[in-house]
Amino acid sequence: MDDTPYLMRGLQPVSTESSTLISSSDFLNEPRLRDWVATHFLRRSGKDTPTTSDAYKLHLILKEVQDQDRIEELFTEERKHNSELDTWMSEGFVSTFTPDNLLENPPGSLGYIFGRYLTDNNFQVDIVPRFEPKTQFEYYALRSGQTHDLEHIVCGGGFDILGELVPYYMRLSNVPRFLSPELAGSVNAMQLLGSTRIMMRTGLHYPQSYPMALRAAQCGMRVGQESGPIFMARYEDVFHLPIPEAREALGIRGAVDLDSREASLAWHEYH
Repeated sequence: MDDTPYLMRGLQPVSTESSTLISSSDFLNEPRLRDWVATHFLRRSGKDTPTTSDAYKLHLILKEVQDQDRIEELFTEERKHNSELDTWMSEGFVSTFTPDNLLENPPGSLGYIFGRYLTDNNFQVDIVPRFEPKTQFEYYALRSGQTHDLEHIVCGGGFDILGELVPYYMRLSNVPRFLSPELAGSVNAMQLLGSTRIMMRTGLHYPQSYPMALRAAQCGMRVGQESGPIFMARYEDVFHLPIPEAREALGIRGAVDLDSREASLAWHEYH
């Protein structure tokens, strides 16, 4: 009689001549990524290691792990039948505004609200310093960095740790609707790992805030599923408009302004 547990049936032994850990997954093969996942999925938060630093480290690791040539091939192929993406890429628009430029917009407008956020918190416009993109994926990444904080505002996610889940899940649900599966999976790797670390750490260490984390994820997914291709939005054209009108002009639908500040205070790095 086979006494192998039901859920363990079907396992097959694997042999290899390699003297080191090896897998069919490029992600699992990278020791720095294994350490990143174990550390930032399971750790508590603290002022000594801001959560924002997790994302920067992940960006550097993924840049080396992912097959950049393959991603370029996918973008090139996608542009042959996706005219909107091709136009967006061909224009190659990059922002050059400053916080002072933003504050020239009317109070209550998208640009003014963003400018006040940057000025009041002494933040920079660019999450990652501006650079000259040499590839299609580099342009996609540059533009994504320039628009991330604006996605917070127009998609309804606050500037706190759980509010971060709104733009994360917006991208995870929006991008696959407008790009091929393999390309969407490649460009969303950062969002997938980044969002999951927040969900995991909230559930493991701050369970009182987990319902809000789920709510934030749901809000982000709703916007992503109901809206046009947000990753190609040109916010600069609507800086002068109030938020509801800016959303309408950009084709952003289903957004609600979620207040997750109190739930985010459970994270220790806020104390």
